[in-house]
Amino acid sequence: MLRRRITLGVGVLVVASALFGLYHAVLGSGSTAVRTAIPTSTPAARPATPTAQVAGLNPLTIAAMRVRAYAASTLAEVRSGGDQGGYVNTVVSFVSDGLTEYALMSTPDSRRPAAGWPVIIVCHGYIDPRTYRTDDASYAQFIAAFARAGYLVLKPDYRGHGQSHGVPEGGYLSPAYTYDVLNLVSTLRADPRVDPSRIGLYGHSLGGYEALRAMVVSRDLRAVTFMAGVLGTVNDIFYNWPQPPQPTAPPPPIQQQIARSVIATNGTPQTEPDFWNSTSPINYLAATTAAVQINMDVGDSEVPKLFSDHLDAALVAAGKTVQYITYPGDDHQFNANRAAVLANMVAFFRAHL
Repeated sequence: MLRRRITLGVGVLVVASALFGLYHAVLGSGSTAVRTAIPTSTPAARPATPTAQVAGLNPLTIAAMRVRAYAASTLAEVRSGGDQGGYVNTVVSFVSDGLTEYALMSTPDSRRPAAGWPVIIVCHGYIDPRTYRTDDASYAQFIAAFARAGYLVLKPDYRGHGQSHGVPEGGYLSPAYTYDVLNLVSTLRADPRVDPSRIGLYGHSLGGYEALRAMVVSRDLRAVTFMAGVLGTVNDIFYNWPQPPQPTAPPPPIQQQIARSVIATNGTPQTEPDFWNSTSPINYLAATTAAVQINMDVGDSEVPKLFSDHLDAALVAAGKTVQYITYPGDDHQFNANRAAVLANMVAFFRAHL
């Protein structure tokens, strides 16, 4: 087990917490924090079956995600973005649960390895799905660093984002975005250009939660790096997330409807702790096969450092490979320490992917 805790002192993306003004409103602003124990043992991961849903399993639960099928499709070129200096951008499409979705694919200019490209999937943070664009510059520096290091990089649009088909259901009270990531993993594993044994994830903010769920569902992920991720329990998300700044625009109505419906049907972590524990990926780390790196700014005003602390502690308790790096004096986008976080992520992927 690798165990390293590092603090660095050296020196746009929209926050995942944009939805949580809604959740605070639904739950009430006077909720009291509840401490929910992480189970000491967790069920082993099971391979996906052709059964989309199993009777009696709520689709939000990790158990339901583990038995669900994630079908491979084909990456189809939509348009070329041209050479970016060390890599070529292409917008591609793939199929997720019958929906045509899009992704920005960045291919290194270097020769493809004999076994195929190692891959990094970029799970982006919350961006209003009504204004999201596949090939905007939000994650350009991260994509460039990974592609120039020799990785095929894909930044998928979650369903309902940009021109991707489907409904943008939200990232916490719906499993839909995680389905998209896992369907893309299956598609990449079937692609002859890819080394299926070398697939990793990068997750930022809301994308951290999608990457964490994917990591405990799939055994096909070798390395995962998080940056300012939403990584705690669902209990943390409900009660240990201070009131976030008001977003520039309210979440789409469908996300508000889904949030209210899920809470009305399933209660809250206060009233139904067993159910919500079964939806928290941090409680299911025993079966993950991925090495993990956590990057967190100690003063992040958007996503609490507590979330990263809880994931780090849970990974250590589970005996997993984890590197936890903290950066003082920065923000949610790591603008002050951008060079350092990029260097640390590339080094981590080179060591584990």
